[in-house]
Amino acid sequence: MKLLEDMIKKYGEVRPGNVLKVDGFLNHRIDVGLVKALGEELYKHFRSDKITKILTIESSGIAIAIMTAQCFGVPMVFAKKRKTINLSDDIYTAPVHSYTNNKDYDVMVSKDYIDKSDVLLIVDDFLANGCALRGLIDIAHQAGATVAGAGIAIEKGFQGGGDTLRAEGLKVVSLAVIDKMTDDSLEFRKSE
Repeated sequence: MKLLEDMIKKYGEVRPGNVLKVDGFLNHRIDVGLVKALGEELYKHFRSDKITKILTIESSGIAIAIMTAQCFGVPMVFAKKRKTINLSDDIYTAPVHSYTNNKDYDVMVSKDYIDKSDVLLIVDDFLANGCALRGLIDIAHQAGATVAGAGIAIEKGFQGGGDTLRAEGLKVVSLAVIDKMTDDSLEFRKSE
């Protein structure tokens, strides 16, 4: 998606350790027009999949997931990273390793919010090694829900998570795929 690639080129910052900082427009300060366009683009790719809910993980995926859910006219559910006192023990949980934080944690979703009747689209801001997606897929499977696919804003193609998940049969649509990243340059995958 050229709009997203242009925003990354203009405002993104490459940090050591293959970290791409996009918090000026995507996941801290949100460019609402951009995020709306991302949701509309994901809708185009999955509109025939009879999506009943959008599933994401807190917190950076929430804005994109909300806009995508609005396009589909369905609810959005996010997996929590911390158990709060108002979350019952009747939950689905899955372990996730955060590439950005280099931390392992359990994510959780109340059993009240997804079930076997659901067709889920998983949405997130980044896909690197695929751990967050695998955790959300695990939660979907625990619920007996169907996963139609994953819609990702930015995929770090050089880390292989997206290609591995595609090879396993998951429909993964990434709106910008970075194939090479150095301290001073980005190389995007050509659109197919």
